[in-house]
Amino acid sequence: MSTEVPLHERVHDTLRERIGRGDWTAGMRLPSEAALCREFGTSRGPVRRALAVLREEGYVVGGRGRPPLVGRVVPTQPFSTFTSFTEWARAIGRDPGQRTLEAGARPAPSTVAGFLGLDEGATVTQVVRVRLLDGVPTMVERSSFPPEIGALLDDLDCDRGSLHAHLVSRGVDLRRARHTIDAVAANPLDSELLEVEAGSPLLRERRITFDSARRPLAYADDRYRPELATFTIENEVDRRTPLTRSHPVEAAR
Repeated sequence: MSTEVPLHERVHDTLRERIGRGDWTAGMRLPSEAALCREFGTSRGPVRRALAVLREEGYVVGGRGRPPLVGRVVPTQPFSTFTSFTEWARAIGRDPGQRTLEAGARPAPSTVAGFLGLDEGATVTQVVRVRLLDGVPTMVERSSFPPEIGALLDDLDCDRGSLHAHLVSRGVDLRRARHTIDAVAANPLDSELLEVEAGSPLLRERRITFDSARRPLAYADDRYRPELATFTIENEVDRRTPLTRSHPVEAAR
């Protein structure tokens, strides 16, 4: 049985990669179907199939006689793949960065203790960082870990490394997560860190990460600038709903 990737998928993947890298920016007109056919050595059928999928995904807009243009929103990898911020940024062709504000032990607030199954006031390791895309402040990340997990972060430079990748490399069973997404107003600290006005709307993702035995291993409160990162939900009958994080191309420029 042949495992060769169909031509329309290869055309689709190539065009999507160019858009994701920023080679083609939002509002730019795509090459004509004839030009794409010449480039890929194919007929119009595979090119049109590739463009149709790109339209569905939001990478391309236009149609019905209008030339296709690069869309403003680029969908990204689903949370079902458990992608970290660092992996997500690299997947869309952006340079991830972070600036650590706090990394150490502190008493757990009652809500955090409850999510992690700890007694109120128990010690947790908290890491607070500003996450960057191409140097632009995009998200304030507040992550809390029970002591046995937090101890594994002692040898990590939080300004350079991925918490998720480091813990996985140390054998931590980060198996599943529950996400809650809502909107909040930027408090004075978040507004300063994200360089927005106080009270501006932020997109908040609260996440509890479990191991395969459903024991909570981490709690996170991440607050995004909504013009730089959004979340999309795609529904399909008889399939589990994937949740994906998306990045508007134009806003990162």
